[in-house]
Amino acid sequence: MTETSNTRSAAGEAQGTPRSRLQLLMRYVPLIAPVLLWAVPCWVLLHTGQHWPLPVALIGTALFVLGLVGMPLAMTRGHGRRQQDRAAIIGDTLLGGIWVLFTWSVLLGVLLRLILTVTGVGDGQDRARIVTWAVLGVAAVLLVWGYAEARRVPRVRRLDVRLPRLGAGLDGTRVVLITDTHYGPLDRARWSARVCETVNTLEADLVCHTGDIADGTAERRRTQAAPLGTVQATRARVYVTGNHEYYSEAQGWVDLMDELGWEPLRNRHLLLERGGDTLVVAGVDDVTAESAGLAGHRAHLAGALHGADADLPVLLLAHQPKFIDRAAAHGVDLQLSGHTHGGQIWPFHYLVRLDQPAVAGLSRHGARTLLYTSRGTGFWGPPFRVFAPSEITLLVLRSPQ
Repeated sequence: MTETSNTRSAAGEAQGTPRSRLQLLMRYVPLIAPVLLWAVPCWVLLHTGQHWPLPVALIGTALFVLGLVGMPLAMTRGHGRRQQDRAAIIGDTLLGGIWVLFTWSVLLGVLLRLILTVTGVGDGQDRARIVTWAVLGVAAVLLVWGYAEARRVPRVRRLDVRLPRLGAGLDGTRVVLITDTHYGPLDRARWSARVCETVNTLEADLVCHTGDIADGTAERRRTQAAPLGTVQATRARVYVTGNHEYYSEAQGWVDLMDELGWEPLRNRHLLLERGGDTLVVAGVDDVTAESAGLAGHRAHLAGALHGADADLPVLLLAHQPKFIDRAAAHGVDLQLSGHTHGGQIWPFHYLVRLDQPAVAGLSRHGARTLLYTSRGTGFWGPPFRVFAPSEITLLVLRSPQ
């Protein structure tokens, strides 16, 4: 018994150092990341052999320093307790812009400089200035295009999904998924109405919203969310909470969606019947709900499926894809999720993949369970989408019979 305890203690000490280093690193990431985001482009574009005139170098450096100081302040005022929309717009736009500039300063800056050096184009100063103008040009084009992509009404993505346990009477059931609308500092009431008009052209049996409706309370974003009340479905409109609801009085959003005629599936299910066959449509609160401290809010799949016939196929709404492990363990047939935004601004999806089992599209988990992860209908924070287009999803359920 003593030897076992000593062995465990030794193992714990051996693992403790790497774990403590990782925790220390994560603690300082919020401080290090903004410095890198602003310092790297500043160095690559201004101080790697360009020999700009002194006023150009000083003004350029001052702008980067101003951005480094101003972005965190604006985001804190915009998304903190004060929630000043104008500050949020400035901070979010700066974040998106510097992320794109940082990415292409590293990727294009290094690659283009190498190509110019190998091909013998110009001298050191010429090559450095070519890199600067190329990076600025690419970043500007991507930001203009990304802004247009973020603000447009999403294209409809159509997909047939075959569920082995789906009865023949339910074959062809049309499920429309919208998610991550993120109504926020930029007023998108007209955009919201156009999204709902598009949904209504799809002749859905079931319309689902898998959370992150908005950034802000229901009272504050009511005007933008109100068009959701016009969405039409022949059977039901269902909704589950996302993590952002729990930053902004989640119960208020549950109540508003109920008022707008949506069924909040808070750890419960309803039955969709057609042609003599039945589909269980279940939903759970977001996995962050319990830590939010709201009474009765938590992700409880067993409660959501309580009373449902185990032989019936199950469609589950869960905001985050990482809930799929629990869904597969309970034999769920199809889980619909959002949360990832498909990365929103390339190549951020590589970081999202560290936290989630899927970033976008249809994937299989275990012997039975399918997961569909939407890239989202809106955008969070930076008003840009780069190589991660938004979507309204039409899933047509197919029976093997």
